[in-house]
Amino acid sequence: MGIVWTIIIGFVAGVVAKFITPGSNEPSGFILTTILGIVGALVATYLGQAIGWYHDGEGAGFIGAIVGAVIVLLVWGAIQRRQVAGPR
Repeated sequence: MGIVWTIIIGFVAGVVAKFITPGSNEPSGFILTTILGIVGALVATYLGQAIGWYHDGEGAGFIGAIVGAVIVLLVWGAIQRRQVAGPR
């Protein structure tokens, strides 16, 4: 049941992150939104553990997943802009 909750929370976090940071270079679709949220939750978990906010084995909460998804979305947009502009 943990994987199902991770997917559900990941999807919702990805949707919220897309509303917070709108742009033309954002990923679209159910699968990419879910992956964005799950990766965001993982990023938030590892960053939180590195900073000392979370203990080992403790995951980021819903807000942390949204913050992580926003970070991932901003990185995604920067990479997409760089690919569209091409090397200088």
